[in-house]
Amino acid sequence: MVDAGEINLPDVMAEVTPTLARYEAAPVSNDLTVLDVLLWHSRLSLRYGNGEHLCGIAAIRAFRTACNLTGPARKSRNTVITTFGINFTTANIKFVRKAGRCGRQSQPWVHLSQGWHIVAAHVSIIPV
Repeated sequence: MVDAGEINLPDVMAEVTPTLARYEAAPVSNDLTVLDVLLWHSRLSLRYGNGEHLCGIAAIRAFRTACNLTGPARKSRNTVITTFGINFTTANIKFVRKAGRCGRQSQPWVHLSQGWHIVAAHVSIIPV
């Protein structure tokens, strides 16, 4: 159980914030290595997007390898990072891509022995 005093601990926020920024830069440059390193390597990993419902690290890797994920730069409009204790974080980002297109991204992150990893992701683009 996490006590209210363990939410957004400064030292955990200091670890998670640059890790999330590193992940956010990777799709713009199609850096598959960074995308892979920061994803939990498990059959339980998930990625849900506008056109895909991927279950497991193998399916996510295959999707990323098959398509060029490099997209236009996007501008984050709202990023909310909330840490719970020292091992669990949520990251939610609202971003704008093209005129009239808004994106939303939600990710739970878990601190494992190898560092912080995304265990699930949901990305969607909607008309504004």
